Amino acid sequence: MVEISTSILGLEKENAIKTMYNLETAKIDYFHIDVMDGEFVENNTDERMQEYCNYLSNITNIPLDVHLMVKDVKKYIDMYLPYNPNIITFHIEAIEDKNELIDLIDYIHHNNCKAGISIKPSTDVKKLFDILEIVNVVLVMTVEPGKGGQELIPDTISKIKGLSEYIKEKDLDTIIEADGGINLSNAEELKTAGCEILVVGTGLLKTENYAETVRAIKE
Repeated sequence: MVEISTSILGLEKENAIKTMYNLETAKIDYFHIDVMDGEFVENNTDERMQEYCNYLSNITNIPLDVHLMVKDVKKYIDMYLPYNPNIITFHIEAIEDKNELIDLIDYIHHNNCKAGISIKPSTDVKKLFDILEIVNVVLVMTVEPGKGGQELIPDTISKIKGLSEYIKEKDLDTIIEADGGINLSNAEELKTAGCEILVVGTGLLKTENYAETVRAIKE
């Protein structure tokens, strides 16, 4: 069964804690923390995401799925490790040197955390093939990273299919996660393509009954 990682990027600040409680009750699997630095992407969400992580550390045991859309990856890994995330994911496009890439993955693992690599819609999935053995999660962006509420880019589904086929062929344990424009109308296609975690933000938060939406996506 697919897992749901709920992006809290679009939460209304005044109702954030109440919404977090409601999402927990709806049986989501992760809170997805969208960390943006204003450099790798245009928006800067770091201060708000740290505030939300502080809330979550006091009210829930649901694991955190931290997605770093940042240039200075090591700096932000260190900033979010104290929140004890289950997964820390960073973008392959942010790192030019392969040795640095491997060192960052090792660093995340040594801090008792799963390591994820994310790719933008325009990045060739083959860039990941030689590091798949050492990453736990590949986060395929199905929209351009940087803001919520976008529509899923259809071509990214074929990218997920190709990645899933390669992972099966090589008998790897790497999990595929998809992020961007995901809702009830396209979740089934993504699951069929090979996704095991779906990041759902507005596609869940704008529905009337979180529990029903979560159940429908998982089924």
